[in-house]
Amino acid sequence: MSAEKTVALVTGANKGIGYEIAAGLGALGWRVGVGARDDTRRDEAVEKLRADGVDAFGVRLDVTDEASVAGAAASLDRLDVLVNNAGVTGGADQRPTEASIDAMRAAIEVNVFGVVRVTNAMLPLLRRSAHPRIVVVSSSVGSLTRQLAGQAGSVLMAYSPSKTYLNGVVVQYVRELADTNIKINLVCPGYVATDLNGFAGHRSVAQGAAIAVEMAQVPDDGPTGGFVDDAGPIPW
Repeated sequence: MSAEKTVALVTGANKGIGYEIAAGLGALGWRVGVGARDDTRRDEAVEKLRADGVDAFGVRLDVTDEASVAGAAASLDRLDVLVNNAGVTGGADQRPTEASIDAMRAAIEVNVFGVVRVTNAMLPLLRRSAHPRIVVVSSSVGSLTRQLAGQAGSVLMAYSPSKTYLNGVVVQYVRELADTNIKINLVCPGYVATDLNGFAGHRSVAQGAAIAVEMAQVPDDGPTGGFVDDAGPIPW
């Protein structure tokens, strides 16, 4: 990218995969915004990143709140890379016959509508960038192909459909932005051990974050509209 320092924003970056994505982007020499709604956790994450040599700064950001998202966008002078990482699982028991409508609604509010809010608010800044990139953290459990083939793990009435919906939404952005220089790709970190799954995952946060860091760096002739993990393309 250009000689000017690249500026990135990562949502949900105070912990877990989001934090590790911020660390990975910072290791590239980029300036990284740590988007998080909890002031204390956000400040602690920024402090820790800075101690590790990352040019980090905090961004107060609740992806479910229009005013918060607008305020976050207004606080930025420029933006080159947006990583939509913030997400929720939707609770423990997600069998369709036992699923809570409220849990489903909450998952969509964060995992889908949150991405739309943040992306739309940040697009004016991204359009001014010479090399704008959007990375959206999805999941292979949103793949209809893998679900029907029995390759998507547990039945998850809130989480899986929210990621399927998210994938469809991102495709619409790809279509609208096809004639621009904005590259937008979906990534799956895999089953990472985080507090969202009670640390049951078999992959580390560093392993999970790697694909997002990679796709944040796609060149001008690189892919857009992809749905990938570190093994390659994921079937829709």
